[in-house]
Amino acid sequence: MIRGGTMIRKTILLFIPLFSGAALLAQGPPPGPGFGPRGRGFGMGAGVGRMVVTGAPYSGTETISTVQTLANGNTITHKNVTQVYRDSQGRTRTETTITPPAGSGRSPFTEIVITDPVSGNRYVLNSSTLTANQMPLAPRRANTASGSTAPPSPPQRQGVTVTTADLGSKTVNGVNATGRQVTETIAAGTIGNAAAITVTRVSWVATDLKIPVSIQTSDPRFGSTDMELTNIVTSEPDASLFTVPSNYTIKEGGGGRFGGGVARGFRRPPAQQ
Repeated sequence: MIRGGTMIRKTILLFIPLFSGAALLAQGPPPGPGFGPRGRGFGMGAGVGRMVVTGAPYSGTETISTVQTLANGNTITHKNVTQVYRDSQGRTRTETTITPPAGSGRSPFTEIVITDPVSGNRYVLNSSTLTANQMPLAPRRANTASGSTAPPSPPQRQGVTVTTADLGSKTVNGVNATGRQVTETIAAGTIGNAAAITVTRVSWVATDLKIPVSIQTSDPRFGSTDMELTNIVTSEPDASLFTVPSNYTIKEGGGGRFGGGVARGFRRPPAQQ
């Protein structure tokens, strides 16, 4: 457990991706200002999402880099690397190497999460105990690779102005993608701020795969975040990646490195160990 003051808690929350998957990443800013880092609205993660995309298999490397600049000029940087896979049936797999804090006495380990909309379950694999915690999936929206990626218009909030600009199409990280920039301006006084605050997010979503391949965010309150999906391969991954190995014991309910399990659609950072 991490103890400390408000700044430490805010730093931890900064690296919790709120929305994962292209369906949510392409959407607008957060529900409203004044929610702290959780209100950033900049979801990261190409591997897991609430929308099931079928007929568009891929694999790749997702890298999320964050930089926070403190008031005294000091900076806090983090990098999280995840291998992501999706098959033609919409099943996903993520592999994240977790490095516990120095002095914890724990060795780095890999967390594997399999999300299977076919069986309606999600599995968090623990290689040290050879167990897989099984959790049922809530109903998801189904979609095919030929479906539309147009997100709904973000809601307007008092004291907040949101503008959206289409950036057209271009090749990003080896695939054709469409770009969108969302700019949120929080008027002075809305959350106790002396001057206006401008938050921007530039996202590029792969046209065929319906996943974000690049997202760059900037929020003066919390710093900058960059997500890049690279090494993209659009062939069908090995089917064994989406099944629990036969030498694992399946347990129902919570689990994983966070005790109660990792909530569906969320991946928490090594800083929370």
